[in-house]
Order: sequence, then structure tokens, then C-alpha cells
Amino acid sequence: MTLSRFRARQGVSVLGPADLPDFLELTGRSPVVNAFAEYRARSTSLEPRLLAGEIWGRYDGGRLVAGCHVGANLVPVECTADDARAFAERALTRPRSVVTVVGPQEQVWPLWDCLSEAWGPARETRWDQPHMELAEPPLIAPDPGVRRTTPDDFAVLYPACVAMYTEEVGVDPQAEGGAPIYRSRVRQLIGLGWSFARIEDGRVVFKAEVAHATPHAAQIQGVWVAPDRRGEGLAAAGVAAVVEACRRDIAPVVSLYANIWNEPARRAYDRVGFRQSGTFATVMF
Repeated sequence: MTLSRFRARQGVSVLGPADLPDFLELTGRSPVVNAFAEYRARSTSLEPRLLAGEIWGRYDGGRLVAGCHVGANLVPVECTADDARAFAERALTRPRSVVTVVGPQEQVWPLWDCLSEAWGPARETRWDQPHMELAEPPLIAPDPGVRRTTPDDFAVLYPACVAMYTEEVGVDPQAEGGAPIYRSRVRQLIGLGWSFARIEDGRVVFKAEVAHATPHAAQIQGVWVAPDRRGEGLAAAGVAAVVEACRRDIAPVVSLYANIWNEPARRAYDRVGFRQSGTFATVMF
């Protein structure tokens, strides 16, 4: 490595395919927590065209010590407070493109401290989101009625996905012309075999998806039960079925994160066997 190249790598740089081994070594330090960033890296080989964004790295002494995914989501990877501030300073040199800042609470805090004046106010901040993991079979019996969805299920599944997103995030994913993108995402998850549901009489009463997966971990998202069927145990048994399928077919560890105020969901995940391993935070625009 030339001296000029070495010096450039002391700051923040855009990572490319040649940096993939370094980045996978970095995400591998906390493979469950970093599953999103690792999935994005593996599925794109760090090609910016495929990322629809960038992944930044911070080198020290020629070694990659921290990273940051910059796309629709700004996601820190193994960042100290100094690393987070360096990435935030880089982010402030360009217009905001992200709709969320999300990751481990201790890494999101210093990012937002630097970004909030220019990027704020946020639409919503969620600072206390328990991150939970399960590396064993579920503690309760899986719901035998939960199955992978197929393209034929799209018409009944899509309204449930919209309802879940609107309830959870607080905005309709179809707003401002977003319907084609969201419909494409739902179809993509079906095609990957990452969409699960219990469908009764042509109606979805439970659904969940795998958001992303690596050889190490799969993260569940979008857990939803039809409002008139809540309180029946469908969430716990349904999530147990998704966990069982994930551990059998996708990855050995399953994770998810929840909002601290969503006590019914947290009780359901506890029944399944999930245990908190950390705390996430999300800033939404």
C-alpha cells in the first residue's frame, strides 16, 4: 500500500468489492447485531450500484475498525463514539437521503448528537428497543397453520403488510408514490421464502417476515396479528413457527427487536424463548 493510500485510509472512505473481506471480518465481531450490514455486503459485494447507496469504512493503521451503511437506512457497524462522529461529519457533507438511523443504542446516540441540528427534527425517536436473540428451539409449540407464503397469496397478504407497516412505523408505505416499491419488497420476500403467514378463509390473521439473513443469523420483522384476533396467542405460536423454519432452513440464530412500550409483543417473544442481548435505537424521518 502506498503512503498516500495509507493516509487516505486513516479517515472515512467508501468501501468497494476489494474491501469485502475486511468488512465481513468487521461484521463478524458481532454477527447477530450486524446481520443487516453483513447481508447487504454479501448480497451486493459492496458494489455501490447494487447497494443503491454506499458503505463507508474507517481504517486505522491499515485495519478496518468501523463501518457505516448509508442508503435508506444509516446503520453504524462496530462504531466507537469517535467513529460515529467521523461518519456523521461525512454524512453532513451531502443531502440527507436516509429515512432512518438505526442500530445499537450506544452507536446511534453519538451519530444523532452530530446530525440532529442539521437533520432534525426527527419525526420520531425510539431510544429503548430491546434486541433479542434465540439460538435454541422455541419454548412453545409452533403454530402448524403458519406457512411460507407463495405468489398466489399476494392479494390477501399485501393489505396485512400495509396495515402492519402503518401501525408500526406511523406512516402508510404507499404514501407519496411508495406503493410500487413496497409491493416489490413484499413480492421479493415471498420469492426468497422469507414471508410467513397464517391464512384463514382468505384472510391473514398472523404474518411475519425475515428482514435479512446471513450464514450466522436471521432477523424477524413485521410481526402482525389481525386486531380482532389479538389476545389468542397467535403471535407467540406464529413466531415460534417462524423461528423453527429459520433455524432449520436459513440460519442458526434468530433475532428481532421490539419497542419497549409494546408489552404484548415482548411477552409473546419471551414465551417463545427470546432473551434480550442488547438495546437498539431508531431515529425516523
